[in-house]
Amino acid sequence: MTISDRLKRSASRTGWIPLLFGCLLAGSAQAVTFKVATLSPDGSGWMKMLREGATEVAERTDGRVTFKFYPGGVMGDDKAVLRKIRSGQLHGAVVTAGGLSQVYGDIQLYTLPMVFRNLAEVDFVRGRMDSVLMNGLREHGFVGFGIAEVGFAYAMSKDRVETFDEIRAQKVWIPDGDPGAEMAISTFDITPIPLSIADVLGGLQTGLIDSVAVPPVGAIALQWHTQLKYVFDLPLLYVYGLFVVRDRQFDTLSAADQATVLEVMGKVVGRVNAQNRIDHERAVEVLKTQGLDFVVPTPEEAQRWKAMAEQASAKMIDEGVISRSLYEELQNELAEYRGGLD
Repeated sequence: MTISDRLKRSASRTGWIPLLFGCLLAGSAQAVTFKVATLSPDGSGWMKMLREGATEVAERTDGRVTFKFYPGGVMGDDKAVLRKIRSGQLHGAVVTAGGLSQVYGDIQLYTLPMVFRNLAEVDFVRGRMDSVLMNGLREHGFVGFGIAEVGFAYAMSKDRVETFDEIRAQKVWIPDGDPGAEMAISTFDITPIPLSIADVLGGLQTGLIDSVAVPPVGAIALQWHTQLKYVFDLPLLYVYGLFVVRDRQFDTLSAADQATVLEVMGKVVGRVNAQNRIDHERAVEVLKTQGLDFVVPTPEEAQRWKAMAEQASAKMIDEGVISRSLYEELQNELAEYRGGLD
């Protein structure tokens, strides 16, 4: 008897509706694989935790949901990875907020220059607003599993700089394809040199650039600190990354499997975030032991930077890079926190 004959006999006995329902259930049980790119090298803490999370997801979904990772930047920088996600070649990535801004501009809200004074303010605001950004990301076609901080970025240079005018004279790097960073740095009247992250070390070695704004942990991990001598001891902006997947792939999962992935990968990002806080504080000390000189600005110079940062933020709001409503919400949260300390 042929397969067609067996289907006809089954349908005649039970009816078409149960038969079709059974076929739909069989189709929904097919495995879904998320292809995810990251700049993190294989063997790094990020990759170890991602793979542990992927193993837990596979076990809890009986193999219906799996992850395939492409570490070490083999899929290119953020711009290239997002292009591959749009084409369907990839389904997700660990990306910087700046890189993801081409999809959802408000995701870089926390990176506004000098908006935070310290990490305690960061923790307070993030406790109130992370979910707002994740919801906004969902509305723009991506599912986010959370934010993992990298730390505060500092200006680091080959030459000693102590004033705003001296920094303006530097050849300053910004990430290629990050319009928010370009706008912010240009508001400081600095002409930046955009390069991919992979080209920064060579740029420092050849003199193409002589200054970067980067968190200490990034400077060490990428070996940029070997080409730098000074750190301008003023936190300029808060840097973070996100683990995201395209909603089209995510929405093919059952509601139960979606909940499992959100729970497990959300915990993974939370663990990375906590570890990165420890690493950030340690990295500051490592730079000092490696001989980099931390140059503390005068109170007047620090205030000058703060005034310029506020101008940069205002320009980004006026030009629609960041939503005014979200910026005002951020300022209200900061006012509440700072008021409680008075």
